[in-house]
This record gives sequence, C-alpha cells and structure tokens, in this order.
Amino acid sequence: MLVATWNVNSILARVPNVVRWLDAVKPDVLCMQEIKCTDDKFPTEVFLERGYHCQIFGQQTYNGVAILTRESCPVGHRGYPSDEEGAQSRLIATTVNGINIVDVYVPNGQMVGSEKYAFKLEWMDRLRTFFDTHFDKTTPVLLCGDFNVAPDERDVHDVRLWQGRILFSEKERAALEHVKDWGFTDAFRLHTEASGHYSW
Repeated sequence: MLVATWNVNSILARVPNVVRWLDAVKPDVLCMQEIKCTDDKFPTEVFLERGYHCQIFGQQTYNGVAILTRESCPVGHRGYPSDEEGAQSRLIATTVNGINIVDVYVPNGQMVGSEKYAFKLEWMDRLRTFFDTHFDKTTPVLLCGDFNVAPDERDVHDVRLWQGRILFSEKERAALEHVKDWGFTDAFRLHTEASGHYSW
C-alpha cells in the first residue's frame, strides 16, 4: 500500500498540482494538511472522478486536514474527542486495510514562550494521550502529517542559528519524541539510514 502525506497550503490553490501528482503516482492513500477550506468547499468531485474517496475536516482560511483513499473507509476521529465546538481542525483518522491512519497538522507555535507555543506543546501532549487512550499497540497505526518540528540537528541548515528557536526548541523536540515513544518508527529515517542517503 502506497501512502503519501502533503502539506498543500490551500487545496483550492493547489488542485492542479495535486491532480497531476495523483495521476502520475496513484497512491492508495493521500493525507493532506493545511487545506484551508471548509468541508463544503473542498474539491471532492475532482478526486471522486479519479477514484478517491474524501474524508475532510476543514476550516475556513486556516488549518484543515483531509485523507483521500482508494477504498471507502470509515472516519475514525475528527479532532480530539474532548475538543470543544469550534476547535481548530488539525486531526483526522481512518482505517485502511486494517491499518489505522492518523493525519495531523501540528500547530506552528509562532515563537518560543508565546501563548501559541504553549498551545502547541499542549496539543502535542494531547496527541500522545490520544494514542494512549484510543489505540492498541498490537494494532498497526500510521501517523502522517506536518509536525512543525525539526527532530534533530540533521534537519536544520545551521544548528547555532536554530538552537532554541521555534520548530527546533528542546521542548518541541521532546514533545515530538514523547509522541514517537508511544511505539512509532520514523519511516523516513528508517529508509534514509538504510540507504545511506538523506533528502533535504
């Protein structure tokens, strides 16, 4: 099964790009982040014409996540179960061929020490709790998305410049590691370390 993830930064502005890529690659699943539109504005028909079912958790202007699947699949979660009405649209989940797929758009955080930074850390802590509460480690789970965190020094151009800044602060990296410690293997690292090559 071929699964892809893509921060499209406004699906309405990127439809030609996404369609061209889908036609060329034909993935079984495409997880998208930052779709920046409500469910009713999502270009569902364009993807249905290509054989993809759409699961959408949109938001006007900001955020929003969606999953395209070759098969018709159930929507597992739209946001955290404890979210209040009007919460940011940053998580959607489904099950494909027995694999739980969770698509997330982690908050950016804006600046270390800001309210948005605190919100980001809280959101990531809730993500770990979400897996602890709703998933069994004996069942396959695939976590995809835009994490807005550079995990280690290989992921930034200049470590001295980025040290302690947003996306590369110790608390953000620790929060991501806490999520990963639920039982995830970094598929990108696994592939690149096995091949001896890294993509930047």
